[in-house]
Order: sequence, then C-alpha cells, then structure tokens
Amino acid sequence: MKIVSVVGARPNFMKVAPFCRALKAYPDVRHVLVHTGQHYDVRMSEQFFRELDIPSPDINLEIGSGTHAEQVGRTMIAFEKVLRDERPDWVVVLGDVNATCACSITAKKEHVRCAHIEAGLRSRDMDMPEEINRLVTDRLSDLLFTPDRMSDANLRAEGVPEDRIRFVGNIMIDTLERERSKAESLDLDAIVRDNAIDGQARRTEPHLADNGYVAMTMHRPSNVDSRETLVPAMRFFLDEVSREWPIVWAIHPRARKMLMEFGLWDEVAANPNLVLVNPLGYHAMLRLNMGARLFMTDSGGLQEECCVLGTPCLTMRWNTERPVTLMENGGASILVGNAVDRMREAYRSQIDAERRAMRPELWDGHTAERIAGILARSGD
Repeated sequence: MKIVSVVGARPNFMKVAPFCRALKAYPDVRHVLVHTGQHYDVRMSEQFFRELDIPSPDINLEIGSGTHAEQVGRTMIAFEKVLRDERPDWVVVLGDVNATCACSITAKKEHVRCAHIEAGLRSRDMDMPEEINRLVTDRLSDLLFTPDRMSDANLRAEGVPEDRIRFVGNIMIDTLERERSKAESLDLDAIVRDNAIDGQARRTEPHLADNGYVAMTMHRPSNVDSRETLVPAMRFFLDEVSREWPIVWAIHPRARKMLMEFGLWDEVAANPNLVLVNPLGYHAMLRLNMGARLFMTDSGGLQEECCVLGTPCLTMRWNTERPVTLMENGGASILVGNAVDRMREAYRSQIDAERRAMRPELWDGHTAERIAGILARSGD
C-alpha cells in the first residue's frame, strides 16, 4: 500500500509528525510526504521539521505565497502530476489550510481515496477561508478522522454516512505529549533572548517566571487589518495589561506590518513590559504556554493546547471551530472577539484563575496510531 500525505503550512507540521512515526509500524505501507511549500519561510517551516523529527519531504511543490485562488490553483496543478507519477492508494490531508482543500479536490478528480485528519470541525463562519476548506475537504473525503464527539455530530448533521466517520481523538495532542518534557527544560528568559525581533528598542527585558506573564499571538485579518479594530485592542494591551504583567508577544509578520502602517510600531517596540519575539518554534511556544498566567490568542491550535495544559485562554475570535475547548464545555477558553470591553471583562475574571487542565475523550497521545491502523487495514 502507498500513502501520500500532504502538508502545506505550520499547523500541519505538528499533526503530520506523529502520523509519520505511526506508519513505521507497518512495513508494507510506503509513505510519501509531500510539502506544498505554502509556508516557505525557514522559521515557519524547516525549523519545525527539525524540532519535531519530521522526515524531509519526498516532494516539495514550492507553491509559495499568493492569494487563496493562486495557492489552491497552483497546488492542484502540481499535485495532479504527483498523483499521476505516484499512483497512491490513499491521499491523507490534514487540518484546514489551502493545501488541504486543493489536494482533496485533486485526489477525487484522479479517483484516489482521500482521508482527512481533523475532520468535522465547524465554526459556521463562512468569512473564514479555513471553514470553506473544511467543508470542501469533508464533503470529498472517503474517511473522516474526527478529534472530538462534537465533530462527529457535525458530520452526521450534514448527512455524512456513518461508515465514513472515525472518531480517533486529537493528533495535535500526540505531539504535545511527546514533546512536553523537552519544552519543560527550556529557560523562559533564553527563549526571549534567542528570539528577540530585529529593530526593537534595546532595553532590559523583564525576567520571566512561571505564572508571572501573559502570552499572546494575534495574526488573523479580522484582528489586525483594520485600524478600527487593532488600535483599540493595542491600547488595551499597552495601557492596561502591560502595566500589570509582562506580555510576551510572538508577533506575526502581518501584525507587525499593520502596526507600522497604523503608526503604532514605535510605541509598541519601546514599551518596557511588552516583549516582542519572532514566531517561535514548537518547543519554545509550548514552554511559553506552560508558564503563562493567561494566553490571549486567535489561533486554533493554541486553544487546544491551553485546554490540555489548563492555561486560561482568551480567544480573540467571535466563534471557534473547536468548541470542546470552551469553558462552558469544560475547557479553558473564553471567546472575546475583538471587542475591548469583552477582552477586559474576561481578562479581569481569568487573570487570577487557577489552571484547570481538561482532557477531552481520546486526547491521549495515541491518535496517530489509531489512524495508521485504520488506513493500514483498509487494504485487507
């Protein structure tokens, strides 16, 4: 049996690492790893491959950046050639990036069975490109590997036949559990020192202690592309949060660009209690999450990690495709959108909250093994 799996961007890397390892238990399975190259920056790609011991891709399509249509179109053209050369039994796609959608479409047009890892997640927000990718991929896939029972229910409500749904748990947690001890050994101050951004005003960084800082990521267009949204949020971070706690912000290039465009960059860079670091590798980000008193983010994967680690999380979105992580469902996350009054209220209620880890069903570190076994037996 031959399996072609596809990664395209950083969220995929944490998911494919345990899958690659799990397939090694099946010597009759030949695995071909394809990287579409959607994330082409070394800090966002090669670093993760090294850290997570992911084998070098067998094929790199080198798609690069571009509009959604450009990325999807170029990926489909290039991946079609891969399928015609490799003739696999299965194409495995992960998550909800453009590569996921493009390669599932191409697989079906080439009459190759497709399996989707992390199927069934729904935000029901059609303004999110990721939601479109999820809907298309799940409609086309022959096997749908779901991370939680809510995702099963979503698929059933959409009329997906029961024999295509496989509840296997969250493959992201496989990576978290495997890498947890390595992350724990990292020094917080060293993370800041080694990842400091270029051009930030030189100053004495605040010493970081566990439970003594707020961590933050923010990159979605809905949060950073509008002056009316970004400026009030930054005033809250600068004038209120950073006066009480150090903030460690792993700043995305998009957020940095918009801060400059809106005339906020100099103030942000000069703030003595706002520590700016480049996008972090997996272990450094996991360590930051482990020690944070509170995490403010618009990332999907970090919501899941906060849930398992018990880090109080303010999710700067109006909806989430991962409702199992919300406090009302036993998790650690509160949806605050980009409204400062909601951020402030949730911040005040959670800044002194105790860490309360929650592990949903089958988030046990063995999801990849279950997936690999199902696929390996599909050829019997």
